[in-house]
Amino acid sequence: MNEFTAVPSANGQAIAVGGLLAVLLIAAAWHDVRRRRIPNVVVFCGAGLALALHAALPAGIGLLDSAAGLAVGLAALMPLYLLRATGAGDVKLMAMVGAFAGPGDALGAVLCTFAAGALLALAVAVKAGVLRQTAYNVKVIVYATALRLASVPGPVFDARTDSAARMPYAVAIAAGTFGFLALKHFG
Repeated sequence: MNEFTAVPSANGQAIAVGGLLAVLLIAAAWHDVRRRRIPNVVVFCGAGLALALHAALPAGIGLLDSAAGLAVGLAALMPLYLLRATGAGDVKLMAMVGAFAGPGDALGAVLCTFAAGALLALAVAVKAGVLRQTAYNVKVIVYATALRLASVPGPVFDARTDSAARMPYAVAIAAGTFGFLALKHFG
């Protein structure tokens, strides 16, 4: 076998898959910053490519782990969507990240995304001069959720109308994912 027919190394495959994930995350963040929307074509094509690549590549994590990662990403942000604290595009984007990462790394990316999201929310609130309103909104969300879990009616928070300031959460997803991968590989 010559160098033109050789199977790419596992490291080369991982770099290519990681590069594709980076391009998709940057595209999603760019769209979210400019239009406050994450295009379905980015997340659905990205998730489909992740599933296909991991099923086909010899050094991939495999179709089942890729699908499990997708489920972890989806399940992690779904409660925030149901509470109207995030959009559907954010949920789909985190699911796409999970499809690339697999279940264990998806959980790590989710946790780093939550940390990045908290820092981004704080920065946006300070810049917009709405830190007090943001703190009040968080209190209402926590209180309403606790009451809902106890099957007691309570206040309803609608992020579309009650928000102190809006932020592009795809930026937090990209930063959290990149941060997790940097910690995993270089930390």
